[in-house]
Amino acid sequence: MTQQIGAAEFDEKVLAADKPVLVDFFATWCGPCKMMAPVIDEIASEKEGDAYVYSVDVDEVPDIAQRYGVMSIPTLIVFEAGQVKNQAVGAQPKQNVLSLFA
Repeated sequence: MTQQIGAAEFDEKVLAADKPVLVDFFATWCGPCKMMAPVIDEIASEKEGDAYVYSVDVDEVPDIAQRYGVMSIPTLIVFEAGQVKNQAVGAQPKQNVLSLFA
């Protein structure tokens, strides 16, 4: 299962990470987010050791969502070396999510 993080650990776990990081910006009430959850969990398992995968609840930490211009959810952002590398908005097929790492 994907680890949910908050504002306190975002900088350390995402921006200072030594590997690529996929962050799933979601909300508990969001239907497409619920559809994406199993896909994100699957990717987290497959990428274990090569990348990190975290979830951020936009209702609990709106400042982080605001910082990265998250206007719609789900929004998936891949960070590398503390910078945004790629992003996608809306429910995505697994292959599209994996291509964000490329």
